[in-house]
Amino acid sequence: MTKLTKNKKIAQEKIEIGKVYTLDEAASLVKEITTTKFDASVDVDVRLGIDPRKSNQMVRGVVTLPHGTGKTSRVLVLCTPEKEAEAKAAGADFVGLDEYIEKIKGGWTDVDVIITMPPVMAKVGQLGRILGPRGLMPNPKTGTVTMEVGKAVEEVKMGKIDFKVDKYGIIHSAVGKVSFEPKKIVENVREFVAMVVKLKPAAAKGTYVQSVYLSSTMSPGIKIDPKSV
Repeated sequence: MTKLTKNKKIAQEKIEIGKVYTLDEAASLVKEITTTKFDASVDVDVRLGIDPRKSNQMVRGVVTLPHGTGKTSRVLVLCTPEKEAEAKAAGADFVGLDEYIEKIKGGWTDVDVIITMPPVMAKVGQLGRILGPRGLMPNPKTGTVTMEVGKAVEEVKMGKIDFKVDKYGIIHSAVGKVSFEPKKIVENVREFVAMVVKLKPAAAKGTYVQSVYLSSTMSPGIKIDPKSV
């Protein structure tokens, strides 16, 4: 068994074993138990009562968090020349087409989100093997394949994130930073869970939201009463 560091031990002692917290309590507690020297990410894990192996029970969506994630996303826009000015004006970090496609083929993926437009999807599609496993492949469902590239860049910069359920039926997402005041963490979590609930597949049976945990980088998870969310 790995030895607990002093800080981790203090953090674990602050969480009562077997206790289920309200979201408000958890948002305050997660700040107390975080011992990292950097501004850690606050994450939410939602376990769903679905079978993710069945395509009709897949849960995937996008949500704009009212207070953003606290992280600045680096955005690459792959577009035709007449759309470059629009993408740059909206705050895209990298804009272009063929030269970036070649860079990605060479192994460059130093971005968080890639936005493109339908006319160039045939070119971007060649990058599926590289971008797919990294979760960077543009997709019309998440609003990253669109003619309105400027609007899409602005939304990402404002805190729009996409999420999908993993093979264990869990959705994991960052919902802020430890430096956020508790109220902002609460509002971000509520917005996120509301979107997950809205996307409940018709084929899902029984209890849909089975558990909700809040944690920060390196901290233990705090169990939250789903009704308080």
